[in-house]
Amino acid sequence: MSLSLPGRVVVFDYGEVISRTPHAARAALLEATGLDADTLFPVYQELRHDLDRGDLTVLAYWRAIAERTGQSWSVTEIHRLWALDFTGWFEVDPEVLALVEELHDNGTRVALLSNAGFDFGDPYRRSPMGSLFETVVVSAEEHVLKPDAAIYHETCTRLGIEPGAMVFVDNRAENAAGADAVSAVGVHFTSAAALRRSLEELAAAA
Repeated sequence: MSLSLPGRVVVFDYGEVISRTPHAARAALLEATGLDADTLFPVYQELRHDLDRGDLTVLAYWRAIAERTGQSWSVTEIHRLWALDFTGWFEVDPEVLALVEELHDNGTRVALLSNAGFDFGDPYRRSPMGSLFETVVVSAEEHVLKPDAAIYHETCTRLGIEPGAMVFVDNRAENAAGADAVSAVGVHFTSAAALRRSLEELAAAA
């Protein structure tokens, strides 16, 4: 059955929803830095919030990681680490992206809302995937992170809709709940199959 949600806009998170978890890139980062996972990734994740909020540039983010882990990396070395990390996030789950495309091709409006740094904005918009999205909202560009209500409202404003017309899909339960809190419909993503079932239920109830 072809999936369509007339009168709704389905807004997708990107990381670990459309994209796969970048296990290979994380292994490559450990090898390149010589750090163990318990040293690198807690710092990587903690500082990521500042990167994704737009408070740190990409270069400043990696320099802060170096400082916190007792390393000293040149710009050349940082670029290598950034490239390993960045490209890892662009391995997508074809089943999920095919679902986005199916919605789009059947007339359902789709958009992207991602907690991500400045470096992700153009790739999101200019990649083949970007052709499917009516708008792309990147947290660093707005200087606010999900699940802050402001970023959901900004997304709705760009789309010209009230929050009740938005269905928001995110792998983090707190971000789906943030959409619910502004009167949108939050869907907690666990798998492509479960997402399809949730969207089919919403379509049937319309």
